[in-house]
Amino acid sequence: MRLPSIIKGDITCVEADAIVNAANEWMLGGGGVDGAIHHAAGPELYVACKAVSETTPGIRCPVGEARITPGFDLPAKFVIHTVGPRWKGGLNNEEEMLARCYRNSLALAANNNIVSIAFPLISTGAFAFPILPACRIAIRECSTFLKDDSLPSEITLVAYSGADLAALRQVIQELK
Repeated sequence: MRLPSIIKGDITCVEADAIVNAANEWMLGGGGVDGAIHHAAGPELYVACKAVSETTPGIRCPVGEARITPGFDLPAKFVIHTVGPRWKGGLNNEEEMLARCYRNSLALAANNNIVSIAFPLISTGAFAFPILPACRIAIRECSTFLKDDSLPSEITLVAYSGADLAALRQVIQELK
């Protein structure tokens, strides 16, 4: 099984063809990863996100789906925006919705001939998804994609904290 790479760092500094933004449904910036990406990309990202068609009033990217914009001032050429689920105890299909975030982001990357992509740990911040199940889903979905598809061929999971990195390492050890 081919596993994604893991690193500790700031996703806004990662040099990849695309980085993934753990966005909100309106895609106009927020806190955490979303705010950091919008800040680092510059005001053009807000304009590009505002230009994305709404699927319903105020919603540009429903939970589990993905949208793509240029990266503007980021080292990455593209930003793939995906909206993870809010954790509500695990009884509301949160695991499948999170898995869809990874699958749809990777499919969108493949459709845009993106070779390298970097993900934050989606939904583990303000959306309160438990870290170990989130890491298991991220690694499983990325590994499955690496086995079955040719692009993107380089997938990196970016841990913002030491605790996140330790959780990713623990899940990788479980697979060995």
